[in-house]
Amino acid sequence: MRRGNWLGSVVTAAVVALAAGCGGAAGAPAVSAAPTPGASRAITVTSPAFAAGGTIPRRFTCDGANVSPPLRLSGVPGDAAELVVLAEDPDAPSGTFVHWLMWGVDPHRTTLAEGAVPKGAVQGRNGFGQRRYGGPCPPAGQSHHYVFSVLAADTRLHLPAGATVDAVRRALAGHTVGSGTLDGRYGRTG
Repeated sequence: MRRGNWLGSVVTAAVVALAAGCGGAAGAPAVSAAPTPGASRAITVTSPAFAAGGTIPRRFTCDGANVSPPLRLSGVPGDAAELVVLAEDPDAPSGTFVHWLMWGVDPHRTTLAEGAVPKGAVQGRNGFGQRRYGGPCPPAGQSHHYVFSVLAADTRLHLPAGATVDAVRRALAGHTVGSGTLDGRYGRTG
């Protein structure tokens, strides 16, 4: 094995080992809010509803209509076969919590409408045990940050509806050709 390949394998193994040691909700393995390692090209993810690092409006939370926020995408690699959308709360008390998981999104799509699942997209199981978007809902008196990630895969994932984030990450391994994130905050008064 060439030295460069060996070093890359060691770094990847270290990242996986660290992530596994962080714990997860309800016995679920922890997953990182960061895009999958190896994603080579940047995708720009924005929202007309909130600025990067800004406050996520109540409408998109458990205290409001609990619908997904609109997202705008640019810079998706031309060799992408599909997009994966993931919303996570890395500040959750029991470890990173999945609020939304969706794949099979057309890579030519430049917007994701508020509260909508695009035709052909498939939703996975979130941390609430549901196959849908579950908005930010931190404990009373706390403010958490939420990471909306978009990952471009160079192959179709062919996963069943309700698949877990771990299954999606395994399917993405070695197939992520681009990624981007949008962070927002939401807090609830005590």
